[in-house]
Amino acid sequence: MPVEDLKKAAGPHGLHMEGRERLSIKGVEDVAGFDENTVLLRTTAGELCIRGQELHIDRIDLDAGQLELRGKVQELSYDEPAQGGFLSRLFG
Repeated sequence: MPVEDLKKAAGPHGLHMEGRERLSIKGVEDVAGFDENTVLLRTTAGELCIRGQELHIDRIDLDAGQLELRGKVQELSYDEPAQGGFLSRLFG
């Protein structure tokens, strides 16, 4: 499936945080990894890294592009999605 189709399926990206303890995310395409201190997501706005303590994924629906998380959120950081392949990143 082309990336454009994934973005349409996952919908627009959005975050809603309640008091640093609950986080709802829209536009989630994939979960790259998680443990109780870090959650790595691929979203329609790029790679999202969530760091904190006692992080738990309460609900995930990749078809709808939604994820709900609870725990103590300490950091949210984005990396831009890579454009092209390895050679274009190397020489781009």
